[in-house]
Amino acid sequence: MASGWAPDGAVQDQIDDTVTDGVLRARARIPTGDGEIHCTECGEDIPEARRRALPGVRTCIACQSERDRRPAQFGFNRRGSKDSQLK
Repeated sequence: MASGWAPDGAVQDQIDDTVTDGVLRARARIPTGDGEIHCTECGEDIPEARRRALPGVRTCIACQSERDRRPAQFGFNRRGSKDSQLK
């Protein structure tokens, strides 16, 4: 049940849009194309099994693990926000 200016299902639509944006952002981060033999960050060899499993890989496991620990920066979903229409 929506209230005010929002139609029924507006909250779920906004949640769906947020999830879709997250999936698209994650897919965009998947490496593509020719991978590297040596890690672009530390220069160590990237194991052949990793290169076969992830075509386009550019980092070794240790460097990728460090990257994954860093906090991700995400924007706000303002598609359904009336404030975004006012600014």
